[in-house]
Amino acid sequence: MKLIEQFAETVIQSGTYDPMDRFYVINKIRALVGDQDASVQDGAQVKDQLIDLAVTNGKIEGTITDREILNDQLMDLVTPTPAQMNREFWQRYEAAPEDATTYFYDFCKQNDYIKVAAIKKNVEFSRATQYGDLEITINLSKPEKDPKAIAAAAQQTSAQYPQCQLCMENEGYLGRLGYPARSNHRIIRMEVGGQEWGFQYSPYAYFNEHCIFLDAKHEPMQINAQTIKNLIQIEQTFPAYFVGSNADLPIVGGSMLAHEHYQGGRHIFPMMKATIKTPLTFTGFEHVTAGVVNWPMTDIRLVSADTDQLVALSDKIMTAWKQYSDPSVSVVATTDDTSHHTVTPIMHRGKETYVLDLVLRDNNTSAQYPNGIFHPHDEVAHIKKENIGLIEVMGRAILPARLKTEMQEVKKYWLGDANEIAAYHQPWANQIKTQQAITATNVDDVMEQALADVFAQVLENAGVFKNDDKGQEALAKFVQTI
Repeated sequence: MKLIEQFAETVIQSGTYDPMDRFYVINKIRALVGDQDASVQDGAQVKDQLIDLAVTNGKIEGTITDREILNDQLMDLVTPTPAQMNREFWQRYEAAPEDATTYFYDFCKQNDYIKVAAIKKNVEFSRATQYGDLEITINLSKPEKDPKAIAAAAQQTSAQYPQCQLCMENEGYLGRLGYPARSNHRIIRMEVGGQEWGFQYSPYAYFNEHCIFLDAKHEPMQINAQTIKNLIQIEQTFPAYFVGSNADLPIVGGSMLAHEHYQGGRHIFPMMKATIKTPLTFTGFEHVTAGVVNWPMTDIRLVSADTDQLVALSDKIMTAWKQYSDPSVSVVATTDDTSHHTVTPIMHRGKETYVLDLVLRDNNTSAQYPNGIFHPHDEVAHIKKENIGLIEVMGRAILPARLKTEMQEVKKYWLGDANEIAAYHQPWANQIKTQQAITATNVDDVMEQALADVFAQVLENAGVFKNDDKGQEALAKFVQTI
């Protein structure tokens, strides 16, 4: 078989079309890649060879954007319609919820919506710290920026469709310069808090079964009692997953504050394994076990099978925090009617209980810390300067791609080899070099431990009440106000 015939056979075997549809499918493929066919070559996927054929036939240019768009158009041919996908998912869910999510997750990998090959490029490891094993990832999976897309974005002034990358309108969207292709994207519809929501997987997953729950409406994120009710309902629907929300304020929040959404998945994060260092009791909430977690960020954990008490106590804590100030530790609730306090709420299931972590966040800035008082400080910015979002709050670092090559140069420097170490890494590299003997045998271990130690420091920077006597005394004062 030639390329077009071979891919048409793959499409029919997927079940999205019947054998009678063969000529129809072939013509759909020809419309995308051109009429001139070619022989199948060993060593590359037929789909990728078809994209090269489309360039040869002059159907597309060989740009990153054009290739991505065509890739997803081709994979759309093996993907059921949204309605068909939802019917299949919920039929499977009725029999076994985990079978439904496994089916959907596996399908999203098979149809190349989840970029499995790209994700494999990421660097991942874990290292022990005083807070337990922290997880380090260097994110290499997201594709490089298309130069044409950068130029086009600079000229864009009008309203866009879709409004953002979390809107329902992305399902089946062709894509454009500076905006990802989504022809093969599918969203499972569900009800959360009496409203229509969607459930999808992340194309560049940061952990196993990394998923997103999104409001059908394009409206800003907000953290309140309804958030906790929503998290509980999602946990009831998908008990094998954790679910949590980024904070709803700049600096301490995620990058998509304009659209209400949560993240979840099947992964046990370091914070979930952290123990309680200070038990807490709250009058009137006898069915809730509470405590301060032994963690670099300030985390109040609530555990209960009584969802009403869980919602009521979490609301009480969040309300108290949003109006609490203690200038002695740079904690200020509001300035000029601008609120600075919120939480990052994260929930997972115990055997019979719901475990809710409320991580306190403060987005104040100062002359000393213009990027954020409770944000990575200058001494760690050479490794991590971006916002600390939900995933990192839980102990999994998402470090920038630049570090893969930059850390190689640091290792060369440690070993006395010719190198091009970046100036901003020099003080840190010197400090580590003076602390221990570094050899070709242990240099990788030294590097991994050093990055984990920096990440622990990053989380300490983001912690509101520090893990020293002054910070813990200040935390105790806050708890008394709840």
